[in-house]
Amino acid sequence: MSGLRVLLIVNSFASSVTARNTVVVHRRLGRDADVEVVETNRRGHATRFAADAARRGLDVVIGFGGDGTLNEVATGIAGTNTALGVVPGGSTNVFARTLGLPNDPVAAADRVADGIAVGRIAPIGLGRVNGRFFCFHTGVGFDAAVVEQVERRGSLKRWLGHPLFITAGLTTWWRGYDRHQPHFRVSGDGGHDVDEGYFSIVLNTNPYTYLGNRPLDLSPAATLDRGLVVVTFTTMRATAILGSLAGALGGGGVTPTDSLDVRIDVDHLVIEHEVPFPYQVDGDALGSTNRLEFDHVPEAVKLVFPSEPSG
Repeated sequence: MSGLRVLLIVNSFASSVTARNTVVVHRRLGRDADVEVVETNRRGHATRFAADAARRGLDVVIGFGGDGTLNEVATGIAGTNTALGVVPGGSTNVFARTLGLPNDPVAAADRVADGIAVGRIAPIGLGRVNGRFFCFHTGVGFDAAVVEQVERRGSLKRWLGHPLFITAGLTTWWRGYDRHQPHFRVSGDGGHDVDEGYFSIVLNTNPYTYLGNRPLDLSPAATLDRGLVVVTFTTMRATAILGSLAGALGGGGVTPTDSLDVRIDVDHLVIEHEVPFPYQVDGDALGSTNRLEFDHVPEAVKLVFPSEPSG
């Protein structure tokens, strides 16, 4: 598939993006395609670049940055004939690693370029919350409060990475989140209403995240060709949460219990409360709200699947 037109959207503030590797990534992607490069400089910029590329009829838009950059690109091209590609440039790169890409941007760019060249492009489903698409998950409650703490220290994220998330998690646990009163209600597909929600993850893919090189697998049912998976904790007892997460680190996913509601193949869901609660989308904290309405959108975007690793 030669002669394709590609837009590479670069977030130069992302933790693994440098001027040097941007040049190399551009060169590798340009082996079999005409590649244009633009850089983002504010929130929402990547969405506008991507939407413009789709209007101009470009074949592929590739996000080179963190998960937030990828989310913006996907939002800009969803529902069009322009395909989505990803080169990891952030600190965690959940979606890219879900696709089997290495964290090294140059190695990843080679495999994405190969995928484009041989036409490994197919539609995938996305989640959508209050009209905004998400690639891998939306976090509600405690998870979102932790992400919000991390973003307040955004200047350190490039250098500290996972230790910053651990510190933010502990700080939020002890003094940044009410662990005694429920924060929201959950209703919709897949089970009875949950009246006492403290912490929910709405998954479009699995794993939920990575702890270093270890995937945190919440549900193997969360795949790009099925409905959403929703995991809701109805307690903030440390024993309940750590017990479930320990099972997730073992690779088998979490098991429903009296304090853990799990729904699979969800097409529609509502999370709401009279008191606003925090939420984040693909690792991007979006503040607090009283209501979140989720739906699953099959074949929402075309995705460039990377080539298989050599050897």
